Amino acid sequence: MSSRRGHGILKSSLGVSLATLLSRLLGLVRVMLEARVLGGDAVASAWGLAFAIPNTFRRLLGEGALGTALIPLVSETDEKAGPEQVRRELGIVFSVLSLILALIVAVVAAGAIGLRELAAEEEFARWFPVLASRRVQLALSILPLLMPYAFFICLIGAIGAVLNTRKIFVLPALGALLLNFFLIGGLYAGFRRDVAGESLAAFLETLSYLVLLSGAIQLLLMLLLLWRAGRFPLLSWRAFRESDIFGRLWRLVLPGMIGGAALQISFLIDRSLAICLGPKAVPALNYVDRIIDLPIGIYAIALGSVLTATMSRAAARGDLAEISHDLGFSLRHVYFLCVPMAVGVIFFWEPMLRILCLGGNYTEEDLEAARMVAIFYGAGIPAFCSIKVLLAPFNARKMMTTTLRCSLIAIGCNVVLNLLLMWPLRQGGIALATVLSSMLNNTLLLRHLHNEGIPLDARGIGRTFVRSLVLSLVAGFALMWLYPVLREHLTFRYVGEFPAFALLGALFALLYFAGSRIFRSPELPELFAVLRRR
Repeated sequence: MSSRRGHGILKSSLGVSLATLLSRLLGLVRVMLEARVLGGDAVASAWGLAFAIPNTFRRLLGEGALGTALIPLVSETDEKAGPEQVRRELGIVFSVLSLILALIVAVVAAGAIGLRELAAEEEFARWFPVLASRRVQLALSILPLLMPYAFFICLIGAIGAVLNTRKIFVLPALGALLLNFFLIGGLYAGFRRDVAGESLAAFLETLSYLVLLSGAIQLLLMLLLLWRAGRFPLLSWRAFRESDIFGRLWRLVLPGMIGGAALQISFLIDRSLAICLGPKAVPALNYVDRIIDLPIGIYAIALGSVLTATMSRAAARGDLAEISHDLGFSLRHVYFLCVPMAVGVIFFWEPMLRILCLGGNYTEEDLEAARMVAIFYGAGIPAFCSIKVLLAPFNARKMMTTTLRCSLIAIGCNVVLNLLLMWPLRQGGIALATVLSSMLNNTLLLRHLHNEGIPLDARGIGRTFVRSLVLSLVAGFALMWLYPVLREHLTFRYVGEFPAFALLGALFALLYFAGSRIFRSPELPELFAVLRRR
């Protein structure tokens, strides 16, 4: 029974992973075009900073605390009162959320306009030169255009959480393709026109409008999915008076919102500190972060979403044994797949970034600025991925206060480490601080799980981690000496060294999985069993 349950989790998460894989692969194409069109200097800094602000609200109010809290509440109401009560309660939630989001959009947009005008004054510019810099001025000019995207994407994230309770995982994940399609189209047009200089700065407005259009279309599609699932919100004044959904939701969301707000503030502090380091720091962090986000989005987020939904049902039954089994099973598979990814990035970050980013307005100097960021972010892939899985049992059991405490400790550590490491290591220090604080967060969550009586198969998880690390290092060292030969013979005029790097990746995977087969890693047959069932 436990084996079938584990296979079910893998099967659902792999479905989401495949949908997310398409989105993230398109995201890599988008990174390639952004680097070549926007470069690695002031314009790229402006775009990265401005786009980070609506994404902050997405993580906080869409995919973050609200979406996480909705899953167990909707599951509980559906189980006890039926779909009509769910629709009435969702009517309350989405009405209030829409009003809050509209207010946030208006305030942030007005603040950006006011700050831009203030920064144009000579006295203000003398006291705050960073705010008067070209990169910040460009960010403030496009922020009012981008902020309505926060309205769309937050509602989309909340709707996605409701659809997950109906075991609809893949179609919502496919909706994320739209943003990449629109931006890739716009960036490709800019690449063909070879935009540069002031026309490149004006090009950011075009990208902002494309972001808004993609968000509006995606919201309409998600509402259609919600209607087809029979969970379309039903507005009822009687429900506003009688339902306690808002109180229950607020008690769960508030700790997550505090932690999420602190986390997003920490993220913005990272980018703000990076802006102080110069125009190349933010693009270096953003481009590498988007590449590293590929394994996190493909597997860890998908697995975490499925686990939250399945563990919510187990928590409602009080079945801690099932939660413990599913969590240990998932952590083994996270390390089995993410440890080799980390080693691969550490060994081969340079050809990876050279293929994805170098060219157009992105120079060798920009590539060198990303060196330490790529190495440190790459090393942090297992920690970034495992935390998505470790949060699932806390969210399923409505223990948001515990995750809040752990999050605040890790965030405080991150800010202190940023200030200590950014000067000797520059943007690499900011990346290292993020990795170390994420490892601390993992450690705190594991300790709380042990104290809560949810034991994990530490020996099995540890064996998987060590075995994966050793096999990955062996493969990495073996191919590190081979790659110059591959590059010499497989570099062509129009595709550059991509064939050599693709063969390198295939050989790395072959060596890793062959070693896993020789040393009888249990994760390999478990994965194959799921794929055969598909």
